[in-house]
Amino acid sequence: MPKRILTGTVTSDKNEQTITVSVERRFKHPLLQKTVRKSKKYRAHDAENKFKVGDTVRIEECAPISKTKRWTVVVDAQA
Repeated sequence: MPKRILTGTVTSDKNEQTITVSVERRFKHPLLQKTVRKSKKYRAHDAENKFKVGDTVRIEECAPISKTKRWTVVVDAQA
């Protein structure tokens, strides 16, 4: 099964080797046909403490690293 990759904005980098990423998704309400925005926060592993608040990052599913961390930051060759 392929691993999910999400794109979001870093909202916190206070913890060592951990960032909090807010991922927003948009969808059309089934009855009202209005576009709805929902966001969810994920805690991701950032081994080098490279990312700061406001950065746009891609995160990928992984095996559990701690109680709340199940995502790692994808380091692209371009970045």
